[in-house]
Amino acid sequence: MNFKGRTVLVFVLLTMVASVLATLVLADRLVLGGLGSGNGLAAVLPSGQPQGLTKQEESKIGAVLSLIETKYYKAVDRGKVVDGAINGMISALGDPYSSYMEKETAEQFTESIEGSFTGIGAEVTIDNGDITVVSPIKDSPAERAGLMPKDVLLSVNGESLQGLQLNEAVAKIRGPKGTKAKLQIRRSGVSQPISLVLVRDDIDVETVYAKMLEDNIGKIEIRQFSMHTGERFLSELEQLEKKGMKGLIIDVRNNPGGVLPVVVSIAQPFVPEGEPIVQVEEKSGTKEQTLSKGTGRKYPVVILINKGSASASEVLAGALKERAGAIIVGETSYGKGTVQVSYNKVLGDGSLVKMTIAKWLTPDGNWVHEKGINPDVEVLPPDYYSAPRLSKTKVLTKDMLSEEVRSMQLMLGGLGYKLDRKDGYFSGDTEAALKSFQSSQGLPATGKLDRTSAEKLEQQLVQFVRDENNDVQLIQAVETVKEKIGR
Repeated sequence: MNFKGRTVLVFVLLTMVASVLATLVLADRLVLGGLGSGNGLAAVLPSGQPQGLTKQEESKIGAVLSLIETKYYKAVDRGKVVDGAINGMISALGDPYSSYMEKETAEQFTESIEGSFTGIGAEVTIDNGDITVVSPIKDSPAERAGLMPKDVLLSVNGESLQGLQLNEAVAKIRGPKGTKAKLQIRRSGVSQPISLVLVRDDIDVETVYAKMLEDNIGKIEIRQFSMHTGERFLSELEQLEKKGMKGLIIDVRNNPGGVLPVVVSIAQPFVPEGEPIVQVEEKSGTKEQTLSKGTGRKYPVVILINKGSASASEVLAGALKERAGAIIVGETSYGKGTVQVSYNKVLGDGSLVKMTIAKWLTPDGNWVHEKGINPDVEVLPPDYYSAPRLSKTKVLTKDMLSEEVRSMQLMLGGLGYKLDRKDGYFSGDTEAALKSFQSSQGLPATGKLDRTSAEKLEQQLVQFVRDENNDVQLIQAVETVKEKIGR
C-alpha cells in the first residue's frame, strides 16, 4: 500500500483529545483522493456516485433550523445547533469509532499528534453507550491509579458521564497538570463502583524502550505507534542485533495503537519480501495488501499482548504470527479491526470528522474485530492486577465485609502473605496477614488498615509489580524464546 502525504496519529489522552478509539488514520487529502471526490461529506448513492444533500433533505434540515430559530422559546446559538446536527448524523452510524469534533476539540486533537501531552493518559471509546477504557498508557496517572482496559467511566468529580458524546465526556475529564480527576468506574467482576483519584500530569511521549535480558534475549517495549516510533524501534533493533541478540520479545501490552505506516515499518524486517503485512478491505469488498520489502530474521520472536493491546498492536501481532513465525504470549487482545480517516480540513471552519472507512485484516484474511487475537501461550495476569486502589477514607477492621477489604486481601496475597480468603470478608487470617505486613514495614502491628498502612501496602505492591522478576507474562515470554533457541 502506497501512502502519500501526511499521516496522522490518533490516540486518546483524556483532557487533551476528544476522540474515539482510532488507530489506522490517514490525512484527509489522501482519503479524498482515494474516494475520487473533493467533498469529504459526500454521500454515496446506490449507483455509486457521491452526492451531498438532496434538495428535499436540504429543505427538511433547513426547515427544522428555521423552526428552532423562530419558534423556540429562547435564543439559541446557531453554531451549536449545527454542530449538534452533525453529531447526530455521525451518531446515527452506530459506530463507536466515528466522531465529530468541534473547532476547539479539533485543535487540541491536532496539537496532540506530535506534541507533548497533559492528562490522565488513557484511551477510551464508546461501547454500547458507555465510556469505556481501551488502555491506560504505561507510567501515566491512569495506570498508576489502577485504571484497567474495559473499565467503564461513570462520572468525574461528581458529574455523570452517562449519555454523553465521547468528546463531551472527555471535556469533563480534561484539565491542567496537577489538578485532580475523581473517577467513578464500573469493573467487571466487582459488585460496587470503584473510586479512583487521578492527578493529571504530563504524559511521556517516548514510545520505545529496549534492553537486553539474560541469555542475550532482547526486549523492545512499544507503548504507542506514534510518528517517530518506527525510527526508534529500528534503531534499537539494530543496537540489540549488534550486541549479539539471539531472540527478541516485542512487548505491546496496553498499547492502544497508532499509525499504519509505522506498524508496517516495524514489521518489515521480520516479514519476508513480497509477503503481506496487512490487508485493508473497503465496503465494496476490494482488498488492498501492504506487501513487505524485508528479508526476515532467523532468530525467534515473541509478541507479548494483553487485553489493552489494540488495533495497530494487533496488526503487528497478526503479521508477525502469520508471516514471520512469531509466537504470541499473554492474553486475548482488545479486538479493534476497523480503519478510520480524519477529515481535518474539508469542513472549512476548523472542525473535524473522523470516520470508519474500511476493515483491516491479517495476512491470512482474519478479521479480529470484537474478537481479538488469541495467544499461542496464554498467561493471565495475577488477581492482584485487578485490585482497585484503596480509598483510605476509613479504617478497615476485622469482621468488615467490603470491596475495599477484598482489594487489601488481593494486595497482601500478591506480596506473598498467606490468606484463607479473598472475598472481601475481613477474617482472622486476614488480620494476621496484615499484622505480619505491618511488622515487616516497621508499622504498629494493629491488624487494622489505617491510612498509613494502606499507603505502604499500595507502595509495596507497585514496586513488586514493576519488578520484571515478578512479571509472569514476561517470564513466560523469556522461557518461550529460550525453548525456540534451544530447538
